[in-house]
Order: sequence, then structure tokens, then C-alpha cells
Amino acid sequence: MFKNHPKGLLAASLANMGERFGFYTMMAILSLFLMAKFGLSETKAGIIYSIFYFSIYILAFVGGLIADKTRKYKSTILIGLILMAVGYFTIAIPTGTPVPKDQFNMFLALTCTGLFIIAFGNGLFKGNLQALVGQMYDNEKYSKLRDSGFQWFYMFINVGAIFAPLAAVGVRNWWVESHGYLYKSNLPELCHSYLAGNPVESLPAVAAEAGYTGTDMTAFANEYLNIFATGFHYAFAVAIGAMAISLLIYVLNKKKFPNPADKKARNLNSTEIEMSASEVKQRLYALFAVFAVVIFFWFSFHQNGLTLTYFAKDYTNLSSLKVNLGFTTLQGAELFQSINPFFVVFLTPIIIAIFGWLRARGKEPSTPRKIVIGMLIAALAYVVMSLGSMGLPLKSEITAMGGLPDAQRVTPFLLLGTYFILTVAELFISPLGISFVSKVAPPKLQGMMQGLWLCATAIGNSLLFIGAIFYEKISMTGTWTIFVCACLLSMTVMLLMVRWLEKVAK
Repeated sequence: MFKNHPKGLLAASLANMGERFGFYTMMAILSLFLMAKFGLSETKAGIIYSIFYFSIYILAFVGGLIADKTRKYKSTILIGLILMAVGYFTIAIPTGTPVPKDQFNMFLALTCTGLFIIAFGNGLFKGNLQALVGQMYDNEKYSKLRDSGFQWFYMFINVGAIFAPLAAVGVRNWWVESHGYLYKSNLPELCHSYLAGNPVESLPAVAAEAGYTGTDMTAFANEYLNIFATGFHYAFAVAIGAMAISLLIYVLNKKKFPNPADKKARNLNSTEIEMSASEVKQRLYALFAVFAVVIFFWFSFHQNGLTLTYFAKDYTNLSSLKVNLGFTTLQGAELFQSINPFFVVFLTPIIIAIFGWLRARGKEPSTPRKIVIGMLIAALAYVVMSLGSMGLPLKSEITAMGGLPDAQRVTPFLLLGTYFILTVAELFISPLGISFVSKVAPPKLQGMMQGLWLCATAIGNSLLFIGAIFYEKISMTGTWTIFVCACLLSMTVMLLMVRWLEKVAK
């Protein structure tokens, strides 16, 4: 797998697995946690979710600046790992639910503080580790393997991401079941609505399905919300263990990574000396153009942790995804977040083999053309969602009726198929985009440019809440059509620039 690649690639991949574990824990449960813990609507939870994901990627730019300025990439990455663990610890501390009104702002601020610490730590870690991987391929011995190297790196770090949602769901459901209840996806929303004084006629029936034998709905709503949210807190705690493992791997393998401060002395990258001011300018123009285009892709792709998760909770028949492990039951909308990293691991060797076969015949598309293809594939994923959602009731109608019966919900295969197609698109864009940045970025600006790639992702993430607004206000088909248009817009603009980008990247 890593044959002929730099020795540090495997160590970097393993060190990044903890970050991916935490990332996919957040992607799986953050929006649902905010709704269960604080009784927030989809839109309000979506705004916090968007700000958090914006912060994760925008702070990568800050982390890149810090590393480029100090030339201490390794120390910056180490501090980032420690801060992420501290952030997860802050959120993992169990606090009472429902949150009393006089303490609501304080506990919401505590949660947001933990999220900011995670985001800042991620900013110090993520882009700079990617920059180190890119620097491994500045050596002419490995330069031709740059694209495949980043694809292997991207695949391997997603191994941790496969297990994060499973662990989060397992811990949450174990805690709920240990108190004599069953998981019900719509119960937290019904409980909050009931405690707010709204008539919820379906609550007694759903409570009985969850295992409640009493008649005091107020007592049940308070108890179930507290147990449900505490299970989420403990799910966040699992990410702390993953960060500790990554920290240990990174410290033990730190010497295998290149030291950018010594690069000029070793003369591994002669282009750093020969590159003219005009060439630097052309490279920066090309990078900025790509950054602007991918904003619309990330706005669409990262709906997997927001509107696609809401869709799994409200519209998808989850009973067929129930797995009894004896000590706990794996069931929940969050499980779909394991599908994407699973497909990343499964599909990466296939896509690399296809590109290798094309390369041997001189027909491999350039990196910019691969990105164009990826954006088209992403549009097709949301076409599938649009067609599969035709005829479904509005979210407001579902809320009024206390949730959709299983018989009226869609098959899980709709989301499974969508995630499959989105993952193919991701493999054409994300690792290859990182590879393109590492190849085109001027050597002295590697960390900053990797940070700006993540900054573009941040801007796309800052728009995620728009999807949540449409999710609550318009039809499901209309919601997914918006993302079809966003992906096609990205594809069209990128296609118009592709020849220029190929010329700059030579």
C-alpha cells in the first residue's frame, strides 16, 4: 500500500486518525446533541453547526500562518492535538438536561467554548500536517506519486472515521438502555415541545414504545431528556481516547516527518530558489481561483452532518438498521455518518487503480479535470435525493403529526446510495485538491496555502445553515435541488478555468 512512498506517510496517516475520529463524532451527533440538550430547532442548531465547521477550517489558516512564521510545524501540530483533547473534555462533562432557563445561556456558552477550543486545536493541526505530507513529496524521488500519496493518506485516516459514529451511537444507546428505555429518534423533540407547553398528543404513545409505564408525561420528558443528553456527553468522551492515541503515535514518530526549516540547507526543493515573482503570482492566482470554486462544493457536501442527518432522523426508516450487540443497540440517524468513511476506505484503492491504469496509457486526467468530474458526480448524488424525496410531506407537517410512521418513511438505501455517490465525488476533489495545493503553492507559503484551502472549506461551511432553513421551509425535493445547482455551478466555473490551471501546475 505504502510501497515506494515516503516513510513518514504511514505515521502521518495514523496520527491523523484521532482527528478524523473526533471530526466524524461531531458530524454524526453535534446537531442532534444541540437539539436534544437545549431544545434548539433545526435552523438554530444548524447555525451553531455551521459556525463550528466554519471555525474549524478558518482557523486552519491561522494555524498555517503560525507554522509558516515560526517554521515550527511539528510543535504547532502537537499543541493542536492537545487542545482538541481539552475541547472534547469540556463538552464531555455531563450537565443536567433540560437546562434551566436561568442557566441556559451559561451552559450553551460552555458548549460553544468547548467547540471553539476543538476548532482552534484543529486549525493548528490539520493544515500543517497536510503541509508536512506535501513536503515529503517535494523530493524528486517521490514527486510523481504525489496524487496517489494523498489519496492513500486520505483513505487511511478515514479508518478512524468509520468507527466514530458507531462508538458514539453505541455509547449513547447503552446509556439510554441501561436506564430502562429505548432509543426513539423523535422523542427529544417531542419532550422539549411538551415541556414548552405545546400540546403533544402523540407523546404518551411514543413514551410507551420507549419503555415508559407511567402516566406523568412531565416526569418522563425530564427524565428521558436528561438520560438521552448524558449519553451524548459520554459519546464525546470517547473522542478523548482517540486523541490520546493519535498524540502518542505522533510523538513516537515525530522524527520521521520532514523539517521545513532545514529544507533549504538540504536543497531538496530547488524551485524555492529559482521561482520568479511573476511565477509566484500566477500560482497564487490559480490557487485563489480554485479556492473560490470549491466553496459551493463544500456547502453541498457537508450537508451530510446537517440536513442529510435530519432527513435520516425524520424521513428514513431506521428500524431496519437496528443491530443488537447484547450490551447495547446500534440504531440511530447518526449511523449513516459511518457510511461515508467506509466508502472512502473501500473505494480509494479502486480509484487509485483506475488512475494508475490510465496513467500507464497516458490518458490520466489532470488534477483540475479530476476535480471537475468530482463536482459533476456530487450533483448527481443530490439528483438521486431529489427524485427519492418526491411526494414526502413538509417538515412542519411531520412535526404537527408527531413524526412519520415507519410505513411512510423512505428506505435507508436512498441515503446509502447518495453517500456512495458523494464519496466518489469527494475522492475526486478533497485529496486531489490538497495535492494540487501542495504542488502549486510556493514553497515558503505551503502552510498558509493549505490553510487557505481549508479556509475556502470554512466559507462553504458557514453557509450550511441555509440548507437547514430550506429543510424546515420548503419541500425535500426543492431542498436537494438547491445543492444540485450549487455543484453544477462549481463544475461549470472550474471547467472554464481548467486549461489555465493545467498550465500553471506544470
